[in-house]
Amino acid sequence: MSAILELGFDMLQKGGLRVNLGLPSTMPITSKGFARSSLALIMVGLVALIGIVGTTIWLVERTQLYFEEVVEAREARSAAVELRNLLLNAQTSQRGFLLTLDDLHLRPYQEAIPVVDAAYARLADILSSLPQTDRPLEVLHANIATALDELAMTIDLAQTGQVAEAIALVRADAGQRAMADARNFLDAVIAAADNIAFEGVVDQRRAANWLRLVAFLGALVIVAVIGGAAWIVLRYTRELDRAHSEVETLNRDLEARVAERTVDLRRANEEVQRFAYIVTHDLRAPLVNIMGFTAELEESLAPVEALVEAYPGARTDPILIEAERTVREDLPEALGFIRSSTRKMDGLINAILKISREGQRKLRAERLDLQAMVEAAVAAVRHQIDKTDGTVSVTVSTPPVFSDRLALEQILGNLLDNAIKYRHPERPVEIAVSGRQERDGRVFIDVCDNGRGIPAEDHERVFELFRRSGNPEAPGEGIGLPHVRIMARNLGGDIELQSNPGQGSIFTVILAPDLRAIKRSTD
Repeated sequence: MSAILELGFDMLQKGGLRVNLGLPSTMPITSKGFARSSLALIMVGLVALIGIVGTTIWLVERTQLYFEEVVEAREARSAAVELRNLLLNAQTSQRGFLLTLDDLHLRPYQEAIPVVDAAYARLADILSSLPQTDRPLEVLHANIATALDELAMTIDLAQTGQVAEAIALVRADAGQRAMADARNFLDAVIAAADNIAFEGVVDQRRAANWLRLVAFLGALVIVAVIGGAAWIVLRYTRELDRAHSEVETLNRDLEARVAERTVDLRRANEEVQRFAYIVTHDLRAPLVNIMGFTAELEESLAPVEALVEAYPGARTDPILIEAERTVREDLPEALGFIRSSTRKMDGLINAILKISREGQRKLRAERLDLQAMVEAAVAAVRHQIDKTDGTVSVTVSTPPVFSDRLALEQILGNLLDNAIKYRHPERPVEIAVSGRQERDGRVFIDVCDNGRGIPAEDHERVFELFRRSGNPEAPGEGIGLPHVRIMARNLGGDIELQSNPGQGSIFTVILAPDLRAIKRSTD
């Protein structure tokens, strides 16, 4: 809105309207102040958001770490409890059998022995991440092996009737000490696991409390930023509304002045249109004569050809042979090019006439294959290129576009004609036409030549009406490139130039991919 106001004030001053707007010398909030305040609030909000997100991620990671420690401690406790219960069941079963010699008491022993190793392996795997437990685990394994060996020996002795020897072995207390050491280690593991689990739960609660606090403080900061932004926007909007109402008051006087100048401009435009109509009407008369005499010349070729053939020695005389080739080949080709050129000129005159009558030519958007259009334009001037032993290449890799065929044909024909007309006198013509489509959808057509080149100071001058670069020997009125730029801009694009003297030129035509969208927007 501020840019619109500034533009309106400039227009008033340039138009000679000196009006006292009655505005204060400085607005309470300028556009720059509004931008700085908004940027400051955005930065505060961004910093707060980054802090909240970073702290939240860190707290979540810590909570996850505490959770994993609790899970690992519970797994270690479960494995230690399982192994301790298995050893206790085996020992209790052995004592009951020695007292009763009843095989029923051996069932817990027989069930525990096969899974003791698996239970120990599970505990060792859980504690493998702690290097300090390697040696205690080895001792635990040895104690378990000693205790289980004694249990097995006493049971075997009792089953063979040597109960006294079995009891004596038990009283030796070697297996009991090993079993006690194993249980003490397992009890220590259980106690440590319980402690880690308790501390992990406490740490998780602490992290959750910090997370709530960070979220609350962050919410307060964000609410403060939003509130400040809303206050600044509201205040700035009030100032804009006030300025807008004052500008609307001025528009009443401004519209009257604009209406007067619009009438003057319309009258001048009508004069230009009448002048263009007169000029093109006068051009049509000699063009019609050229077309008529071209037709008569084509009709006169048949009698001349018959006369050459009927002349004695027509098949042997070199002069007659050359005359016959001229009549049959060169003249028809030349007449064809003349007719093609007059047809192009007639189309151009018709377009100018239509512009003079309607104010502008209505562009007609249709689906066009740029590869085919460029090849057709090159074919129209290939005979001129061949005369200089020149070469031309076409590499257009663009999808079809919706644009005006006549305008594109005129643009391409003009650029190719210029490349030939302003060629370097010391080398053959080399023209390369390439096309591409950029990511934004715009289509670029490059017409590159090895001609004389254009100095940097004339890069804009050549696009001015009736202005030419330097003092070229080739004839011309200086309307080609300005016409090309007008047509390119009417098609929603533009034309750019890259050139250096003696190194050739690159004209880049920029096209909108769909002229229909531009026409809808203009309408």
